[in-house]
Amino acid sequence: MQDRIDVDALIDGLIEREGGFVANPADEGGPTRFGITEAVARANGYRGAMRELPREEAASIYRRLYWLRPRFDAIARRSARIAAELFDTGANMGPAVAVTFLQRALTALNRSGKDYPDLVPDGRAGPQTLAALDAFLAVRGRSGEQVLLRALEALQGERYLRLAERRPGNYILDVENGGCTSVSLERRHVGHSQPCFHR
Repeated sequence: MQDRIDVDALIDGLIEREGGFVANPADEGGPTRFGITEAVARANGYRGAMRELPREEAASIYRRLYWLRPRFDAIARRSARIAAELFDTGANMGPAVAVTFLQRALTALNRSGKDYPDLVPDGRAGPQTLAALDAFLAVRGRSGEQVLLRALEALQGERYLRLAERRPGNYILDVENGGCTSVSLERRHVGHSQPCFHR
C-alpha cells in the first residue's frame, strides 16, 4: 500500500489552488496569501506585508504545520492517498480536524472492534491511530483504502454543510458553477475554516 508521495508537489498544488493575495472584507480570517492567513503567518515569524508573503515561506508553513506536525508523513508511509486527503482537509479545517475524521472513520470501519480497538477521536495521529490504520489496510487492502477515502470525504462534506446551515443567508458555492476553484467546497484559508459562502 506504500505509494510514494511528493510532498513538494502536494504543497505546490495547494498553493496554486489558493492563488495569491486575497483581502475580502467578508472573510473573517482576514488577508491571506497562498491560503495562509495573516494570523498564521505572524505566529510563524513573518513580519512583512501579507501581500508580499514569499511563496517559499508559505510552502515552509504548509510543510511544518500541515504535513510534519500532524504526522501526515507517517501516514503517507502507509497510504499516500490517505495522507494527501488529510493534508488537503487539514489545510482547510485544521490538521486536528482531519485526524479526528480519520479516527472516526477507522472506528466506524473496524467491524465492531474485530479488526482493531476503537479510537478516541483526539485529533492526534499517535501510535494507536497509526496501528489502527496499519490493521485496517492489512485487512481491507486497496479496496478498503478507497472506502476510507470516501468516508473522509463524507465527513468533510458534512462539516461544510453544517457550517452553511449555521450561517443563515449563506450558501456553499459549487465548483462546477464557478464557485470555488478547488475540488472541495471550502474557500481554502489555512488557519481559518470559512467555507466558500455567498450572502
